[in-house]
Amino acid sequence: MAEKSVEGLQLVSHVLEDAHPDLLREVLYEALVRFMDAEVGVLCQADYGERTKDRVNSRNGYRSRPFETRLGSLELKIPRLRQDSYLPPFLEPRRRWEQAFVNVVSEAYVKGVSTRKVEDLVEAMGAKGMSKSEVSRMAEVLDEQVDEFRRRLLEAEYPYLWLDALYIKVREGTRVVSKAVLVAYGVNQTGEREVIGLGLAYGEMYVSWKRFLEGLLERGLKGTQLVISDSHTGLKKAIQDTLVGTTWQRCTVHFRRNVLSSVARTAQGFVSAALKTVFTQTNLKDAKQALSRAVALVKEKYPDAAELLEDAEEDVLAYMSFPDKHWRQIHSTNPLERLNKEIRRRTNVVGIFPTNESAIRLIGMLLVEQNDEWAVGRRYFSLESMKLLTVPTDKGDETKGYLMP
Repeated sequence: MAEKSVEGLQLVSHVLEDAHPDLLREVLYEALVRFMDAEVGVLCQADYGERTKDRVNSRNGYRSRPFETRLGSLELKIPRLRQDSYLPPFLEPRRRWEQAFVNVVSEAYVKGVSTRKVEDLVEAMGAKGMSKSEVSRMAEVLDEQVDEFRRRLLEAEYPYLWLDALYIKVREGTRVVSKAVLVAYGVNQTGEREVIGLGLAYGEMYVSWKRFLEGLLERGLKGTQLVISDSHTGLKKAIQDTLVGTTWQRCTVHFRRNVLSSVARTAQGFVSAALKTVFTQTNLKDAKQALSRAVALVKEKYPDAAELLEDAEEDVLAYMSFPDKHWRQIHSTNPLERLNKEIRRRTNVVGIFPTNESAIRLIGMLLVEQNDEWAVGRRYFSLESMKLLTVPTDKGDETKGYLMP
């Protein structure tokens, strides 16, 4: 019997080796279909169409999903269940943000508010047959994960904190409104990055940012020495009123744009060159002297630009009061801008979010995964450089801007 089994396997092997790729795909497809039917039969405690007293679930049609193999792409028909969901083990589960993405566009679809673009996405993802109950069940699981992430206690100290906002479109009833996504991430005392805050508001008003920052403090935010952001009035005031005792760094990239926008296009090259001399200095004292020279150069012809320079001196050079090994990252919101760019890339595919919750769900899952990647990646700042970071005082060496340990 054993010899016949071996001979049989060898015969099958030769047939498969010599077979046309189309035949191999058909064989593989049939095997996978039978495998899925068998697994679903176990989950239902009944075969297809069988009625027994032991049945605990039942089939509810199929959903299509492409499956890439070495033999080519197979369009699988995955059995659907009336209760819960089924995903065969040979298919990799979707990444969490992808699950959220499927849920968001499906939610838009079942609510009847989807555009043709969203309908095409639903079709491509094989989610067209998702019912409202399935969407709700998936949302419940995802929301639990996002809520846990957003409400977790902040047990570490975060010497550096970046704050920024981006805008998305959300449907409210029959209207489509613009909403601000508020994001915060910090670097903790060991030099590791973390996404520590996510919120949704009608705009960047003072009250929105104040409530957002108070939420961070309630969760345990502490040890913050430098806050980096743009100069939005509401945000700046909220930082002053809630993060008492911290230093504010005005984003140098946004600042340069503001200064250049105050002069004619023909003069921007000259003013830009004057600004460049300020930020290429190697210590705070020289940077202040360079800024004074830049003001003198532009004051006669471009008084508005000179006034901006004078008023912003302390804020745009605040980063020089911290270890110079960190300057490249802490002088602007560029690190957070890169994260925001990735968020925009994903949210632009959706277009209009059907609800506030769906927006938080998708963006939250993206940030959860980003946080996981940072947790296992390289430190943003080395432990050695973080040891140089102490609370700045007026007694420090102005040429360095921070106290050596």
